Amino acid sequence: MVAILGETTGTKALLGMHERMSIHPEGSEILRSQPRINSSTVDLDKLRSMKEGTLGREYANWLDRNGVSPDTRLPVQFVEDPELAYVMQRYREAHDLIHTVLGMPTNMLGEVAVKWVEGIQTGLPMCVGGGIFGAARLRPKQRQKYLSIYLPWAIRVGQNSKFLMNIYYEKRWMQNLEELRRELSIEHPPPS
Repeated sequence: MVAILGETTGTKALLGMHERMSIHPEGSEILRSQPRINSSTVDLDKLRSMKEGTLGREYANWLDRNGVSPDTRLPVQFVEDPELAYVMQRYREAHDLIHTVLGMPTNMLGEVAVKWVEGIQTGLPMCVGGGIFGAARLRPKQRQKYLSIYLPWAIRVGQNSKFLMNIYYEKRWMQNLEELRRELSIEHPPPS
């Protein structure tokens, strides 16, 4: 239902995302080639064998640590424009890579922080809603950490970092993750 909500409420945001991607060299290349991120297009065993600290290795480690597969993202069904449908699909499939780049786990605190970054950058109503309503589910101790550390960090990263949808992650597997964070102006993640 969350995926459907995202598709049916996100047209304006998808138009903006498409525009931002189309005027960026890497983003426009993504739009032209329309790569997919799943187990048939990404060799996870190869990523696991890469040097520690590379985006590829850290992504594979993140997937393994969190028991997640790149095949869990549903196909877009309710966005009629094929270009915008691809942008939504790319957003979904890049979500776990965004977790990796941001250094955020899949616990509620990590998910809410990622949703704020994504919401600020994409304008997708479901991301903003996830940031707001997800925070309401935090326990008191988590809420204190969220308000004092994670939310301010997520707002700064969302506003100050480069547009994460413009990153052709598949061509950057060998790049050092810390170097990529510096390139994207992403502050070091808060301690979990």
